[in-house]
Amino acid sequence: MSLRPLRSVLVANRGEIACRILRTLRAMGLRTVAVYSDADASAPHVAAADEAVRLGPAPSCDSYLSIERLLAAARRTAVEAIHPGYGFLSENAAFARACREAGLVFIGPPPEAIETMGSKIAAKRLMATAGVPVLPGTMDAGLDDTGLCRAATELGFPLLVKASAGGGGKGMRVVRDADALGDALAAARREATGAFGDDTLLLERWIEAPRHVEIQVLADTYGQVVHCFERECSIQRRHQKVIEEAPSPAVDAALRERMGAAAVAAARAVGYIGAGTVEFILDGAGRFFFLEMNTRLQVEHPVTEAITGLDLVRLQVEIAGGAPLPFEQGALRIDGHAIEARLYAEDPAKDFLPATGVVTLWCPPELPGVRWDAGVTEGTPVSVHYDPLLAKVIAHGPTRELARMRLVDALERLGVAGVRTNQRFVLAVLEHPRFVEGRIDTGFVDRWLPPEGRERPRDPAAERIHAIVATLLGHEQRRRCGGPLPASIPSGWRNNPWRVQCTRWRTAEGEIEVSYVARSGQRFTVEVAGTSCEAWVAGVEPPAEDGRVTALVVEIDGLRRRFEVRSVGERVVVHSRLGTSELTEVPRFPRPEHELVAGGCVAPMTGVVRAVHVAPGDRVAAGTVLVVIEAMKMEHPMRAAVDGVVREVRVEVGQMVDPDVVLVVVEADAT
Repeated sequence: MSLRPLRSVLVANRGEIACRILRTLRAMGLRTVAVYSDADASAPHVAAADEAVRLGPAPSCDSYLSIERLLAAARRTAVEAIHPGYGFLSENAAFARACREAGLVFIGPPPEAIETMGSKIAAKRLMATAGVPVLPGTMDAGLDDTGLCRAATELGFPLLVKASAGGGGKGMRVVRDADALGDALAAARREATGAFGDDTLLLERWIEAPRHVEIQVLADTYGQVVHCFERECSIQRRHQKVIEEAPSPAVDAALRERMGAAAVAAARAVGYIGAGTVEFILDGAGRFFFLEMNTRLQVEHPVTEAITGLDLVRLQVEIAGGAPLPFEQGALRIDGHAIEARLYAEDPAKDFLPATGVVTLWCPPELPGVRWDAGVTEGTPVSVHYDPLLAKVIAHGPTRELARMRLVDALERLGVAGVRTNQRFVLAVLEHPRFVEGRIDTGFVDRWLPPEGRERPRDPAAERIHAIVATLLGHEQRRRCGGPLPASIPSGWRNNPWRVQCTRWRTAEGEIEVSYVARSGQRFTVEVAGTSCEAWVAGVEPPAEDGRVTALVVEIDGLRRRFEVRSVGERVVVHSRLGTSELTEVPRFPRPEHELVAGGCVAPMTGVVRAVHVAPGDRVAAGTVLVVIEAMKMEHPMRAAVDGVVREVRVEVGQMVDPDVVLVVVEADAT
């Protein structure tokens, strides 16, 4: 391959990875092009590029997964290359081949390598031939359910059902006995078809309490292949990584050398070019087995960048342009430790169900040793159409403990609201004694953080302080905007000054009532939860008299703090060093509550109905799967809460449903 430095690149992706790639491309002085769907017209990655092209409607199949539309965008903007990021078409050999045939440089490996490693079955066969340790399992492509059941009997339980194409935990199920195999195969096939367009499955021996350790590799067009050490990716939920770190607490120098050599052998065996990752399962005895090779940039690549000082995106672009690797294996060194946390829009207490909404507050703090890779800003909608990853935060330090403490500090200071996130869940993981000690495995979350313990508890004192601030915000906004009284009469004025004003707020933990009396000079006497205090609004941002307030400096009993505030209708978001609170003002004259459907099964999120397992008149037991909803590329079974009889089924397969829509009505048995 001749040296052909690139000058213009289209990024065929969205969200945080598109923003991250564009950042490096700009630093290299390249012309950049973004693409977007209708749902992403105002997304940050669109504004970050020199030019942007609309692909089509929100569904991925009509936008980010459309090869034809992506190539048309590349032709229209006359770019030389396409960077696929991760997800979507990043591991699609047909896309890589179409780019090549269109005269475009695909910033990734050859389509032949993608094809081989894209099939986990073909990859396992090749690795076994290359001498890389592989897990026992099926290596025959295209087995139907009968063949897989026969193979499962020979392999034994527990085992893992996996989609041969793709990754990210989609199309993956742990099966512990033969009775559960049929349902697992059906669900895995549906999920794999929806995510990758390929329902081919394989089986692997399930190893209890393994670690997930992967090796970053780089290969140029001149035959040089190096590894950039390992990443520990054992903290997972739904088989998807949540926290990653480099180096691994379980890998010493000797094991690192063996795993690195195996990863290099894997890359050579497939004729790899560019940046890729070879993933391994590591057992307690130090034995490792090939899991898969991701022929793309990984979500967790920043931790490798932090400990090596490399820019993996820059190296991808340079290699794609024909440049040789600028270093040899011996030149690479590990500098300190790095840990990354993924911030997802999801509800950890409800089995990590994806969440939707609009980001009303986004305040990532700038701190030493901390990097933010984000795909959202205030006003960004989080829809059902895409992966719920909002951002990543990466902390680096000379030791693992300092990196961990920096990451905890960054997450504590992060202000995010408008959509449910796993922020407090990640903090609970980072502060768990076993994580602190590095004693982790892929079953960590299920074993040590049951649903009731998956979030760091909220601080009631902080909630009360934030309720005071929300109340004073309302007072300040009324003062600025005026009201039914003459402007000369201040907000909060009473002809009987001993009469107090009261505001009630609904929070995640219950209700808080704040009473106050306004005095001169923006000073107040406040009572909340039976305790009195003196408050003073010492500063307001912005200072203009437009009624819009984004920050308050409030002193409560002599202690002054700065609070970020956002007001949307009856909801107020307050963020400070104490955390973030979302408060809804309780109307003085409450509206009648909606009538509840007894025994109803309701949609917990926006999604598409993929399966309906019951009909009116069916008898069901508690735990029976009634309906399956797909949201953000994952399937979510909706189960009966009680024993009873199905009276109504209000949805059908393919129907889009919104949160709180009744799906199935079950009449509970008399007790």
